[in-house]
Amino acid sequence: MTSVARGQRVIGPATHYVENQPPVRTEIDEYGANTPLCDAVTAFGASWAHDELHDVGRLVGSADFQRDATLANTHSPVAHPHDRWGFRLDEVDYDPAYHRILGQAIAHGAHSPVEDRAGAAVARAATFLLFAQGEAGHACPVSMTHAAASTIALSESIAADWMPRMSSREYEPRLLPNEEKRSALIGMAMTEKQGGSDVRASTTVGTFMGGHSYQLTGHKWFCSAPMSDAFLVLTQTRRGNVDEGLSCIFVPRLLPRGMRNVFRIQHLKDKLGNRSNASASIEFDGTVGFLIGEPGRGVRAISEMVQRTRMDCVLGTAAGMRQSVAEAVWHARGRAAFGRMLVDQPAMTAVLADLALESEAAMLTGLRLADAFDADASDEDAAFRRLATPVAKYWVTKRGPHHAYEAMEVLGGNGYTEDFPLARRYREQPVLSIWEGSGNVVALDALRALGREPESGDALIAELQITAGASPLLDAHLARTESLLRAVTGATNDNAERDARRMCEALALALQASLMLRYAPSVDAEAFIGARLGEDRGWQYGVLPRGTDAAGILARH
Repeated sequence: MTSVARGQRVIGPATHYVENQPPVRTEIDEYGANTPLCDAVTAFGASWAHDELHDVGRLVGSADFQRDATLANTHSPVAHPHDRWGFRLDEVDYDPAYHRILGQAIAHGAHSPVEDRAGAAVARAATFLLFAQGEAGHACPVSMTHAAASTIALSESIAADWMPRMSSREYEPRLLPNEEKRSALIGMAMTEKQGGSDVRASTTVGTFMGGHSYQLTGHKWFCSAPMSDAFLVLTQTRRGNVDEGLSCIFVPRLLPRGMRNVFRIQHLKDKLGNRSNASASIEFDGTVGFLIGEPGRGVRAISEMVQRTRMDCVLGTAAGMRQSVAEAVWHARGRAAFGRMLVDQPAMTAVLADLALESEAAMLTGLRLADAFDADASDEDAAFRRLATPVAKYWVTKRGPHHAYEAMEVLGGNGYTEDFPLARRYREQPVLSIWEGSGNVVALDALRALGREPESGDALIAELQITAGASPLLDAHLARTESLLRAVTGATNDNAERDARRMCEALALALQASLMLRYAPSVDAEAFIGARLGEDRGWQYGVLPRGTDAAGILARH
């Protein structure tokens, strides 16, 4: 040891070196690295999209995209109700990084209405999933624009004017006169303070003005992406002295010749997650809107849109699960403890493999739903998706937060910091269960589908019967599930509602198990079914059937 005079600064080696840490996970083709997704896209008939999906994968895996995702969530949107002179402005400023991300998603068609091409819905779903894996907040306007096409198609005049712009792959964030803007994003404003999910409790009133026009007065408590170009709004409509009921109204931000419609942004929500995306409370005061569908049939007009956004909740959750798995496995392969790499520790290998199985099952569920929404989908597919969508939305989105937490735990203390992406992902996952109907709402919607459209139950059971005989565990579970369905559909309302969640869980697990048997390697399918339906299943991730080749499962992920 070198001796020095008192008070003299000692210059020597650094106090420590950074060792035993994985490199930064960046510059990766997130599509090419996701073998289960690549295989599923092929299996569902969209292999023609591989090249563009690889382009998207390299984009979202780049350092620039990752930096933009961080910036967009660090610098939250800011509302500007007035300009500097006090005139109403009602605009929201986003970080430029958010606009770059949203523009790239639009450029690659993550928002596009389904094209008349086999597999197009699956290709779009895979694109959406990849972008949502990298940054979740921008997925809200992307999803709403995609889903709104089904509702806007009910009005020939609105569709003729707006659908070409909704399909455009250009992105223009500014509010410009419709005559000057070649693209458009669509939002929606449904819930109110006193109603929440009970949209029929809406007190907003639309007064008939003539033709298809109404003048709106009222408020909406949650309006996502308030800088969208137009919104679908549910409101009580009135024609003279006649109350028409709850109707669907199309509200553009700008009227002809660039005149601003009354769309008062009152404040932005301070949310747990989804911070890059603005959610506002807004007020209408003489706001001009146009009827879509029939007066008093507003819920029916938006029903298909809601189904599609619920599907995107499943895809968004699957995207988050994939990010969680990718980050956790990357860390475990780059860090050693107790003399071995983390990934080679049997307990850790089992946890990682189980997380990967959950991710794969969620992804397959989302792509199967997308396939059922394809332009050439059959009547059987339409019946299947009516029940399968709320069932999948109920179960998959509820699995998201715990999945993110378990992956975050793999990274230890680092995972709990905002310097790593899993803390943000943990805050993102709950919104996908809450948005577009929380657990009870979607479970009761599944119950409603069985009662009003019994063919939906028949279609889902027929789907599950495809793999009959392939797994004794699944066969036994399916028999119990069919018995539960008969009991639920024959029960009184209160008893049926009591069992609605149980029914959704049973159906969702059966669907995921069946999809794993059809589209995943047998080792993955058997491990998933044993861990979810077997007698020795556990309640936490990492409790896999004895003898499972966990390392082999991880090799695909």
